[in-house]
Amino acid sequence: MDEHRPRVLAAATPYLLVLPAAAYLAVFVVYPMAQAIRLGAADPHTGGWTLEHVRRMASDLYFWPAVRYTLWITALAVPLQVVLALSMALLVNTRFPGHTVFLYVCAIPLAVSDLAAGLIWLSLFTERGYLNAALVQWGVLRSPFNFLSHEHPAWLVGAIVTTEVWRATAIVMVVLVAGLQLLPRDYAETAAVFGASWWQTLRHVLLPLLRPSLQTALIIRTVLAFQLFATVVTLSGRLVPVLAGETYFWYTLYRNPHVASAYATLVLLLSALFVWGYLRTLRPEGEGT
Repeated sequence: MDEHRPRVLAAATPYLLVLPAAAYLAVFVVYPMAQAIRLGAADPHTGGWTLEHVRRMASDLYFWPAVRYTLWITALAVPLQVVLALSMALLVNTRFPGHTVFLYVCAIPLAVSDLAAGLIWLSLFTERGYLNAALVQWGVLRSPFNFLSHEHPAWLVGAIVTTEVWRATAIVMVVLVAGLQLLPRDYAETAAVFGASWWQTLRHVLLPLLRPSLQTALIIRTVLAFQLFATVVTLSGRLVPVLAGETYFWYTLYRNPHVASAYATLVLLLSALFVWGYLRTLRPEGEGT
């Protein structure tokens, strides 16, 4: 028996190392998800299953605007964040003098919460904010312009997207910098020897090798974009409804956890759909279908 113990322990070690993370996910992720799905489909009177909460959600005045604005903000913010983060990561990877300071400065927004970021940019975009004051002083505007008005929904969405790009691009940048640090420099050097331009090296060498990092960054940012709430409410109130915001309002304002759970389940399904798409389209080359 003693001879087999080291072998059994070695075989069990990976599972023991994963156990704390698995327990955390089970308690704080899987269980709340199951509860949300159950509440969204449970009849509070009979205890059976019903689609009444889903029908009530779909007939809500804010439902389709919330779906539209959520997808719109995600479609605008996530690609901008990836492009900016990739540019910054490539710049850091050149190891120019001061690249460490540049990396730390760009990562500062990571320490800023959604609500704090919304308040910072609210002070810029309001009618009496810093941006209007500067534009009037420089003669660009004769009078302050109300960027956050219901009369200008495009400006409202633009303000939200700008705030999110400023706040969350650093997350993508950190992931891509880590991915670039793991790539051997031999590939880029070999491409340069064979006369490849900077763009050709990026397109045909670096980006294919960065697929796992890009996949991770896109999954993180898209899932978090579907959960966007504090920034939107701070800048627009309910002028720009989003799915996470409607989940909050149905739970706290209308005191209806069942419809709120239906909204939460929809956010979960949309997130899962996009994650599946990223896993399929950004699968590393050579990986089985």
